Amino acid sequence: MTRLNVTVGRTSLKNPIIAGSAEHLIEASGVQRALHAGVGAVVVKSINESDRGKDQLQRAEYMLLDEEWREIPWMPNAPATAFIACRSGLSPQSFEVWLDQAIKLDREAEAADAYAIASLIVADLAQTIAMAKQVEQAGLRVLELNIGTPYASQAKGVVATELDPERVLSIVSAVRQAVKIPLWVKITGQSERVPELAAAAFRAGGEAVVMAGRLLGFIPDVETLQPFLNTTLGVGGHWNLPLTCHWLAVSRQHLGADKPLIATNGARSGLDVARMMLAGGSAVEMSSQVMLRGTTVLSSALEEFDAYLQRKGMTAAGLVGMAADQRKTFPEMPLRTDNWKKYVAL
Repeated sequence: MTRLNVTVGRTSLKNPIIAGSAEHLIEASGVQRALHAGVGAVVVKSINESDRGKDQLQRAEYMLLDEEWREIPWMPNAPATAFIACRSGLSPQSFEVWLDQAIKLDREAEAADAYAIASLIVADLAQTIAMAKQVEQAGLRVLELNIGTPYASQAKGVVATELDPERVLSIVSAVRQAVKIPLWVKITGQSERVPELAAAAFRAGGEAVVMAGRLLGFIPDVETLQPFLNTTLGVGGHWNLPLTCHWLAVSRQHLGADKPLIATNGARSGLDVARMMLAGGSAVEMSSQVMLRGTTVLSSALEEFDAYLQRKGMTAAGLVGMAADQRKTFPEMPLRTDNWKKYVAL
């Protein structure tokens, strides 16, 4: 056991940094670069049976905006505050090709004391179950079930954005009954019921809950008078870190400290990893920043996080939930009579 080791359900990770699923992990070389960066796991680009999901990828667009909502070039040295907006899609590969590639990548990952994690997005549940069984039979060691994409309202029948705990219970139960390998469930952040969605996933047999998927947005261009990218967007970036940490903290309180949560959406650095773990994450997925800036984001985050643990004299496992467990309610805060007056501009 080293200071970086963490445990997520039955899965032991050499460190808590996970390369989250996105376009840069479609091809084997992208996954291999992430593994070489030293992460504990890589979640390969998600797939399902839908040809429309593959078509959606071919219609995808991506953009960066500055603090004035002006488009800026998509490049690795973009400002740290750049706002990411896009339309995305699923892996363009056939399931057979995707599965064969994932098998080989997980063998490479195992040799590096890491994991290449399969990711399925629900469209037709019966098809998802059939694919999950094949994932397990092929020897893949962990399955992430994504029912929290931001796009279901814009692409009906292609992906899932489950907002009802009973639906989460039904879907996850069906997949859990079909496979025995560790099952991680990715849920949406587009809800005030995130803790209840997480509770349903655990009740159905999920071993960890990944929270929370990106949000939907809409940004008009004041010059062209048109929507950016012509439609509703998936939006993400560093600004979402406080939201992710909030859901981690309140979910930990709702579920108990023994239920593993995996943070996603908003981490850019090793200190962001620490922030999310202090809020209750047992591990942290990093995605958009890696797609934008390359896998050096992962190796730099790992180096910074390890240095932080050394400086604090702590282990990664010992960090989990420390800040969340000290969170007070508003009525518990000390009285500060008329303190508000100091913060009113004249």
